[in-house]
Amino acid sequence: MVNISVVVPVYKEESNIRPFLSRIEKTLIQMGKSYEIIFTLDPSPDHTEEIILEEINRNQNIKLMVFSRRFGQPAATMAGILSCLGETCVVIDVDLQDQPELIKEMYAKLKEGYEVVYAKRRSRKGETLLKRFITYIGYSLINRLSDVKIPRNTGDFRIMTRRVIEELRRLNESHGFLRGLVAYVGFKQTFIEYDRDERYAGKGNYNRLTGSLKIGLNGLISFSSRPLIIMSITGFTIAALSFLLGAWYVLQKLIGFDLSPGLSTTVLLVSFFAGIQLIGLGLIGEYVGRIYDEVKRRPMYIIDRKVNFEDKQ
Repeated sequence: MVNISVVVPVYKEESNIRPFLSRIEKTLIQMGKSYEIIFTLDPSPDHTEEIILEEINRNQNIKLMVFSRRFGQPAATMAGILSCLGETCVVIDVDLQDQPELIKEMYAKLKEGYEVVYAKRRSRKGETLLKRFITYIGYSLINRLSDVKIPRNTGDFRIMTRRVIEELRRLNESHGFLRGLVAYVGFKQTFIEYDRDERYAGKGNYNRLTGSLKIGLNGLISFSSRPLIIMSITGFTIAALSFLLGAWYVLQKLIGFDLSPGLSTTVLLVSFFAGIQLIGLGLIGEYVGRIYDEVKRRPMYIIDRKVNFEDKQ
């Protein structure tokens, strides 16, 4: 039985593979636990795959899963989690922003009776002010509107028990927002705090601004219907304001004064209502799109090949 499985989603990370393995292997060996390291690879145009294959020849605890096309980080992460054999599973990025040495402390926390231990960031080196602002707003909106509470200043870096892994398998959702899914599963969870480092090498492939916005929207839409309720309330409020505005125009006619020029007011109201309607339609479209994806029941990912996995996997 494997004690610790480490899931590492990768895409165009040829410069980080060996430095990452050097640090995480040292940590796992110091812990004295049996382990497997599963790289889940979206097909890369660089030498990421070749480097991982070379490392597999050196260390048979390393495994590789290659997808048929690029499915993205959430799908790659879930594929590794659902394929691991460990009593516990660690999810970590390869860029060394999250320190592998923290796994020892996180694993120790599990022994206190927790099912999930996630890493909470005290500081974020190498991130722009704009991204930090968007992250703050995103977590605030999700936690205010969502039915589950997602810890602020966290990523996917965490360790979880086999019990949690099996519950994630049961969910079987098309949108693999790990932070939200783990929060939904529940059980006893805690965190450790750390200072996040800059990337060891290269540029980020998954965590760009648009990716953060997409992940945030996915987290909000996937775990709450409250945005639809808010749009309904907004619609009723605007209708009430429109009624009051109409009453104001009638009152002007009755008293014989034209206090409101017509053209500018008309243009303003039409533009405002058109914007509200488009926002509402877009929001409904997001929900309908997710219903469409779930009804189709297409797999979250398609595996091209596995390297160094047992046949039963």
